[in-house]
Amino acid sequence: MQCPEYWLLIDGLNLAYRSFHAMPELTRADGFPTQAIHGWIRTVWRLLDTQKPDHVVVFFDIGGSDERLAILPEYKAQRPDMPEGLRAQLPELKRLCAYAGHAVVEEQGVEADDLLGAAAIKLAQEGKRVAIVSADKDFAQLLDHPGVVQLVPPPTANPKIGWQMLDGPGVEAKFGVRADQIVDYLALIGDTSDNIPGIPGVGPKTAVNWLKAWGNMEGVLAHVEELKPERFRERVKGLAMDLKRNQGLVRLNIELQVKELYAQAVDVPALIQFFKTMEMRATQAMVEKRYGVVSEKSVSMENRQQELF
Repeated sequence: MQCPEYWLLIDGLNLAYRSFHAMPELTRADGFPTQAIHGWIRTVWRLLDTQKPDHVVVFFDIGGSDERLAILPEYKAQRPDMPEGLRAQLPELKRLCAYAGHAVVEEQGVEADDLLGAAAIKLAQEGKRVAIVSADKDFAQLLDHPGVVQLVPPPTANPKIGWQMLDGPGVEAKFGVRADQIVDYLALIGDTSDNIPGIPGVGPKTAVNWLKAWGNMEGVLAHVEELKPERFRERVKGLAMDLKRNQGLVRLNIELQVKELYAQAVDVPALIQFFKTMEMRATQAMVEKRYGVVSEKSVSMENRQQELF
């Protein structure tokens, strides 16, 4: 029996930020920053070697989410501007993806998380295996779909923890709620990374207790007079509309029409030239080794040795 195709779907900005901050400051001779490129290619090669996917697709944001900004203008407004060094490298990372045979998906005004989520579900429904590469906890809501898992990188401050593979049972072990309850869980506690305010004072433990008792947000609101601690009852009643709004902000739009995903061949000469241009000589040599390319330098040395004998 043939194994189903295995697709890695990479959250591009999540990996780009991680790669940028995980590496020391590195530049070309002309001062162009390269640390994100260094971190990116090493992470992707590690994933290719350990996961052995059939296809890789990378999803990037272009601008903000028009849909979520219409719901909450302050959505993600607290985030600092992207470091200029990382911003400069983004076009090069996309070029690197193309040379490495990895499709890039992006759409103006549509969040990459939605594009990735819709693609993950579409592929899973077609019988493919899917691994979402991201540290973003929003993707946990997708992990009750058969065939979909999440590869979560270790914190940059503690890489020894290693990568974690989350599935449905893993979500419940990590958060205390099922994957299908993640949207309501995040709506209740809020999400500081996206500037989504939850119920003041409600933390993970309280949210878990409520969802275990009443199943979902509708159940929590229906039993608001029974909530414990009692001090939250009036607060939850007063913020019921905000909770509904939060659900809309957190829930990924998996109904999006995603363009046909495609496989590309690795353009080895372009990949070698790319790293040569970036003055990443060790990485250039690794490309040659990975793809069995004999460089001009190696041929020259071999010819010289033949002359000596």
